[in-house]
Amino acid sequence: MAQVRNFRDYVEDPELEEEETLDAGEPSYKEKIRSHRVMVFYRGILMAAATVAIITAIYINWRGRSYTEMRVVRTSPLSGMEGSTVLALGKNAIRYSKDGMSCIAPDGSVLWDVTYEMQSPIVRTCGETAAVGDHGGNTIYVAGKEGSMGQISTNLPINDFTVSAKGVVAATLSDGEISRVRLYDSKGNELAAIKATMPNSGYPLSVSISPDGELVGCAYLGVNGDDVESRMTFYNFGDVGQNETDNMVSSFKYPGNVIPFNVFINEDTNMAVTDDRVLFFKGSDVPNNPVTELTGEKEILSIYYSSEYAGIIGTGRSLEGKYELSVYNTKGSKILEMPFDINYTGMFFSDDQFVIYNDRDWILYGLDGSKKYEGSFDKPIQALLPGRSRSRFTMISANSIEEIELR
Repeated sequence: MAQVRNFRDYVEDPELEEEETLDAGEPSYKEKIRSHRVMVFYRGILMAAATVAIITAIYINWRGRSYTEMRVVRTSPLSGMEGSTVLALGKNAIRYSKDGMSCIAPDGSVLWDVTYEMQSPIVRTCGETAAVGDHGGNTIYVAGKEGSMGQISTNLPINDFTVSAKGVVAATLSDGEISRVRLYDSKGNELAAIKATMPNSGYPLSVSISPDGELVGCAYLGVNGDDVESRMTFYNFGDVGQNETDNMVSSFKYPGNVIPFNVFINEDTNMAVTDDRVLFFKGSDVPNNPVTELTGEKEILSIYYSSEYAGIIGTGRSLEGKYELSVYNTKGSKILEMPFDINYTGMFFSDDQFVIYNDRDWILYGLDGSKKYEGSFDKPIQALLPGRSRSRFTMISANSIEEIELR
């Protein structure tokens, strides 16, 4: 710094000027320093650009990698799987039946267990939180990462319910000609209530709750003259909705449509599926400005989603496949449409990949539809779940849980 600060005095020295005059063919010290700095600057830019290019190439190669081999990393025995259904719960799995629900880690250890007696158990999950209740019953059990969070008792029969990551439950209850949607915390305390009748709002065909438990989405089915009409209505039970009538912050009508399914796929995105379109509502306080994607005349068979993507499987419309998959991002844009033939029993997203599988076969795809791996299991499986990394998965069969890795 001292050389730069005194450089003006230095170049103004008479002796230096004389030297420069005597050797006028050479560049001055000032020009040499300037040239050196310019050279260092551009050299730094080139090195940074080269580093970014190398890192980008490695990243693209890693993300787009295909696999040719599957190996079993770890196998742990399982018991009590007969009559059980298996679902993913974060990086773990839950199995449930008519007499209980438990959470299983990839190494086969039981993290928590809830016992009950139910005729028609319904299980709903959000993040690492799960809730189980009996259709037509009066009790809902809630469990989280550390185990039981409590139970909810209702004085009316349960039609359906949904749960938030915080354990808040929105339950649809039957009360004669009236349907009631009630919010409970995981300990069973009632937080809010919505009353629905056919002449006014319509029948609540599907109900969803945001991960933080503040937003509730109700898809009502009503009539308008001789035709059906659906209404997608959102309630905010946080600070934003306190000054609104019945906490209702937005509502949208869809004449001639039925909305049998809606879900909050993350904090600020609600996806609703009708018989001929997919709707994406954005907003963490007031869901609004729905993006509409028409699905055409194909029959919708299954809906899968993560916090970043949604996949809708319908009947195939070409000779290329028995089924057709459409993948959407959270903005409501369709990013992939592809036919496939595998007789699937499940699908899930894992990072920027997705898997379609049945009890014998599975295929790993990239979001561009590229096939990254196709293989078969050596025994029938009950479920395939995301693993600890993009190349690892958890496979559950009747008597074991296995961690598998692709290479």
